[in-house]
Amino acid sequence: MGRRARLGLVLCLAALWAGGLAAADEEGNQDESLESKTLSAEDQVKDHSTGTRVVAGQIFLESGKSDSQSEDEENFHSQEEEKESSLEELNSLEMSNLLNKDLEEAEIQSPVLTAIGGTADGEPCHFPFLFMEKEYAECTADGREDGRLWCATTYDYKKDQKWGFCETEEQSNKRRQMQEAEDVYQTGMKILNESSKKAQKKEAYQYLLKAADMNHTKAMEKVSYALLFGDYLKQNIQSSKELFEKLTEEGSPKGQMALGFLYASGLGVNSSQAKALVYYTFGALGGNLIAHMILGYRYWAGIGVLQSCESALTHYRLVANHVASDISLTGGTVVQRIRLADEVENPGMASGMLEEDLIQYYQFLAEKGDVQAQVGLGQLHLHGGRGVEQNHQRAFEYFNQAANAGNSHAMAFLGKMYSEGSDVVPQSNETALQYFKKAADMGNPVGQSGLGMAYLYGRGVPVNYELALKYFQKAAEQGWVDGQLQLGSMYYNGIGVKRDYKQALKYFNLASQGGHILAFYNLAQMHATGTGVMRSCHTAVELFKNVCERGRWSERLMTAYNSYKDGDSNSAVVQYLLLAEQGYEVAQSNAAFILDQKASIVGENETYPRALLHWNRAASQGYTVARIKLGDYHFYGFGTDVDYETAFIHYRLASEQQHSAQAMFNLGYMHEKGLGIKQDIHLAKRFYDMAAEASPDAQVPVFLALCKLGVIYSLQYVREINIREIFSHIDMDQLLGPEWDLYLMTIIALLLGTIIAYRQRQHQAIPRPAGLRPAVPQQEPPPEHQPPQ
Repeated sequence: MGRRARLGLVLCLAALWAGGLAAADEEGNQDESLESKTLSAEDQVKDHSTGTRVVAGQIFLESGKSDSQSEDEENFHSQEEEKESSLEELNSLEMSNLLNKDLEEAEIQSPVLTAIGGTADGEPCHFPFLFMEKEYAECTADGREDGRLWCATTYDYKKDQKWGFCETEEQSNKRRQMQEAEDVYQTGMKILNESSKKAQKKEAYQYLLKAADMNHTKAMEKVSYALLFGDYLKQNIQSSKELFEKLTEEGSPKGQMALGFLYASGLGVNSSQAKALVYYTFGALGGNLIAHMILGYRYWAGIGVLQSCESALTHYRLVANHVASDISLTGGTVVQRIRLADEVENPGMASGMLEEDLIQYYQFLAEKGDVQAQVGLGQLHLHGGRGVEQNHQRAFEYFNQAANAGNSHAMAFLGKMYSEGSDVVPQSNETALQYFKKAADMGNPVGQSGLGMAYLYGRGVPVNYELALKYFQKAAEQGWVDGQLQLGSMYYNGIGVKRDYKQALKYFNLASQGGHILAFYNLAQMHATGTGVMRSCHTAVELFKNVCERGRWSERLMTAYNSYKDGDSNSAVVQYLLLAEQGYEVAQSNAAFILDQKASIVGENETYPRALLHWNRAASQGYTVARIKLGDYHFYGFGTDVDYETAFIHYRLASEQQHSAQAMFNLGYMHEKGLGIKQDIHLAKRFYDMAAEASPDAQVPVFLALCKLGVIYSLQYVREINIREIFSHIDMDQLLGPEWDLYLMTIIALLLGTIIAYRQRQHQAIPRPAGLRPAVPQQEPPPEHQPPQ
C-alpha cells in the first residue's frame, strides 16, 4: 500500500505538470469565426522567454527588480510554485531513489497493447517489429487495404507470421471516420483561407458543414459561429445553440464561451446571467481569450458579479499579453469605430470609411506617378482599415514604385516589410538594412527608427546600443511613435543608458498619444505594478482594456457594420451584442441603436428593455448620445416606467459631464413644464441660453422656445396682477388734465372716420363678380391695322 500511495503522489504531480503544459498549448485563444492567423502559444512563450528584456518595444518585469508583483502572475503561476516547493521539500537522495523506483514500477504496470484476432489473439504486441524490411515502433496499416491498424507479436513478422489487430472493428471505423472528417475540414479551410470571393467561401463552409456532421470539433466550432452570425451560412440561432451545447459537453472553451454569450443576451434561450457567468468562467479556464476579456469587463463594470478592479486587472492583463505579443513592426490592427447613431444624426459626418470612388481616384493618381498617392495607398494596404482589406502584395508594389521615385517614406516602409517578412516579402535583414539606411540618410524618422532596431537587436549589423539610442532619439524628436516607444523601452530596461523610469514614462506617454498599442501596454504594466508611478489599478485596467480592444477580434466590428449596411440587421445585432459583452462601447451603442429600431431577432416586447440595458452600459463608458437616450427612455417610458426624476438626472449628467446642447435644451423644457423638478421659468431660460451657446444647431429651436417662454411669462405676469385695483389708483385728471375725456373722444372720432373712409374706398375698388354683370352684345373686334378716324 505504501508503494501505491507514493506512486499515486508521483502520478498526481506529473498530471499537474502536464496540465500546466496543456493549458499553455491551448488552441482556443481567439474566436474561430475570424479568418485571421495568430501566433501559436509556443511562439508566444518564446517571445517571453527568460532573459528577454525587449521584444518589439514591450517591457517585461524581472523578478527581484520590482517590489510589487502582478496579481495575475501570482494567480496563474501559483500552481507551478506549489509544485516546485513540494519537489524542493522532497529533494533528498532517498526521495530521488524512491521516485525513480516508483516510475519504474509505473512503466512495468502500464497497460500493454494486446493483439485482437489474427494469428496471435490475446498476445502482447512487440515493438519494434520488422515488416517488409522496415521496423515499426507503433501499430501500422501498411499491407492492408482496409486501413485497419495491426501489429506483430514477435520481432520478425515474415519469419513467425504472428500478428493481430490493434483495434476493434468499431474503433477502426470510428478512427477512419475521424480521419475522413479531418481531410474534409482541411479541404474546407484551404478554400476558406486562399479565396476572397463570397461564392468560394460559401463552398468552403459546405465542406465544414460536412465535417461538422461527422463530429469534427474544429469544424463544429467554425460552423456554429457561422450559424450564429450568418457568415456564409443562413443565420440560425437554434442550430448554433445545439452545436454549442454539443461542444460544451466535449469541453470546448469556444463552445463554453459562446453558450455563455447566448445566456447573457437571451438569444435562443431564456436569459440567465448566472449561467452565463458559469460558462464564461469555464471558457476562461480553458484558455479562451474572449471569455477572459468578457470576465474582465464584467468585473470592471460590476455586471453579474461584485465589482473588483483587481479581478478585472487579472483577466485583462492576460489577454493584453497575447495581443501585445501579436503586434509586429508594421503595427497592429486598425480598429474602425463607426457609431450608427452618429451617422443618422450627422449624415455628412466622416465615418472614417473611404468611398470606392475616392479609392479609385487615388489609384488613378498612383498609376500616373503621384508619389504621395502611392505611399498613402501602400500604408492603407499594409495596415488595412477604412474599408480597405489588408493586402501586402499591393502595399509592396505601391511602396516599390514610390521608392524608385526617391521617396524616403516608401523606402523606410519597404525596410519594415523586409525586416518583418511575410508570405509576399521574404524576411531579409540585409535588404531591410539597405532601405533603412537610405531613408535615414534622407532624415526620414521611420528609417531612423528601423536602423535603431537593427542596431538594438543586431539584425544585419553588430549590436550597438549607442547607435540604437542615437537613431531612436532622432526619430523621437521628429515625433515618430516607434522611436518614442523604443526609446522608452531602453530607458525602462536600462539598455545603453542608465535605467530611468521617469524618462521611460515620458516616452511611453508620447507614443500613446500617437495611438501605439505597445505604448498603452507598457503604461498599463507600469501603473499595474507601481513602477515609476503610483500604483493605480483603475488606470491600469483602462489601459489594458484599450490594448485588448485592439485584438484581431475587433475585425468583427467592421463585419457587423457591413452586415447592417447590407440590410441584414439580425446578423449585425448579434455580432454587436457579442462585442458589447467584450466591453466595446461602440458595439454597445450600435446594438442598442438596432434594437431601438425593433430588430426582429428578439421579441417585440423585449427590444426596448434590451436597448435600455446597452444604452446604459455605453453611457457608463462616457458616450453622450447614450446618456441622452437613457433620459429619453425614462421620460417617455420606453422599456421602463415613466420617471421624470431619473430622466432629469441623466440629462443633467450629459449636460455637466459632456456639455451636451441637447441635454441642456431638455433640461430647459423640464424646468419650463415642471417635469421631475419644480417649475422655474428663469432656470428654463438659463438652460435654453446655455444650449444655444453650446451648439450653433440649437440656436433656432432655442429662439422659438424663448419666444414661447416670453409669451408664457407675460401671461403669467398678467394673471398674477390685479388690473381693476391698478386702475382704481390712477387719477386721470391729474395724469392727462381736467379735459382728458374730450381729447379721448376726439381721438376715437378721428379713428372711426379714418376707418369708414378706408372701407368706402376699398368697397369701390372691388370689381363686381362676372355672374352679376349685365349681358353686353358681342361686337366684332376692330381690324388690327385700322387707321385712326
